[in-house]
Amino acid sequence: MGLTLDSVVTLPSGATLPVLGFGTAGATGRTCVAAVGEALRVGYRLIDTASMYGNDREIGIAVRESGIPREDIFITTKVASSGQGPRSTPKALEASLIRLGLDYVDLYLIHWPARRKRVATWEAMTSFLESGLARAIGVSNFMVGHLEELRAANDTPPAVNQIELSPFLQQREVVADCRAHGIQVEAYSPLTRGRRLSDPTITRMAAKYGKSPAQVLIRWSLQHDFVAIPKSARPERIRENAEVFDFTLAPADMESLDRLDRGQHFDWDSSHVP
Repeated sequence: MGLTLDSVVTLPSGATLPVLGFGTAGATGRTCVAAVGEALRVGYRLIDTASMYGNDREIGIAVRESGIPREDIFITTKVASSGQGPRSTPKALEASLIRLGLDYVDLYLIHWPARRKRVATWEAMTSFLESGLARAIGVSNFMVGHLEELRAANDTPPAVNQIELSPFLQQREVVADCRAHGIQVEAYSPLTRGRRLSDPTITRMAAKYGKSPAQVLIRWSLQHDFVAIPKSARPERIRENAEVFDFTLAPADMESLDRLDRGQHFDWDSSHVP
């Protein structure tokens, strides 16, 4: 059976993560409430935020205004570097929950592999699974060395690693490591922050399939079994980004897109973090 907007992957804790989510970085105020509300109306059920985005309250409002049962919406948030540490991390999650107006989050991530903090932070986060404050825990922007460090220090593996991914930045080494250890890869900035939507290969594919360049990029992520979290504040783009389940990129076209890898970051690069 092919993928749909309702498709999910099951994480080790039993939590079910939708394959397509809605990113909210940069969205604030009523614009954020409206965008998340539209995403939920369209059918997105994964909403991704972070404490550093400063939009927890708006997301909580949009979730409550949607009328959708809480258990049907998957909320991800993240602890910033400033909130990491054995005593700080529980306080950071508590603060996020208060701002969101929720009793728990579905996925809590370490936003950045902060040096000398990440192992103790991870150890603190494992207690959230036992308490029910988080249904799953994971990391973001972790490279192979960071993941190996966690494995050496703790028996609980991350359920998810959220990293920047697109045809232009495929990060194959860390993707392979995640797959070898049962970690779900989640792609942020799958649309290259709009900077490569006019690439000739992308536009040629879009014309071939009668789709937009953004839809081609999202479909590429999905066919690589990545969970994708594109973002937009425009209602028409929010709807368009969800209309990626009625076509499939042919193997030869996937290979053409794979050849675009240039190691090109459009967001953060954590490969330099020791």
